[in-house]
Amino acid sequence: MYVDKEGGIAVDDCEVVSRALSDLLDVEDFIEDSYILEVSSPGLGRPLKKEKDFARSIGKEVDIHLYKSIDKQKEFTGVLKSYSKDEIVLQLDENDVSFERNNVALIRLSFDF
Repeated sequence: MYVDKEGGIAVDDCEVVSRALSDLLDVEDFIEDSYILEVSSPGLGRPLKKEKDFARSIGKEVDIHLYKSIDKQKEFTGVLKSYSKDEIVLQLDENDVSFERNNVALIRLSFDF
């Protein structure tokens, strides 16, 4: 199970959810087979998929990977300026570039380690 909240998730949060969920699963006992319960946060490299993911990432640097190349390039890094159901707009250097949403294979926050 993945858990998330405003401000992020700490190990203690995962532990609280794990204990509560484990107790509930034991009481309800609706899973007949043995199982392993894992609770974690989605992580830094998770893709932006939901409306709230995009909304909280406006103004942040993202990596975008395309299905079809544009000028022989499939990967771009820029600042997320806006999004809609049809397009994603990134600021690349000084220019805003629009990407068709159906050509986007993956978009996630950009991190340099």
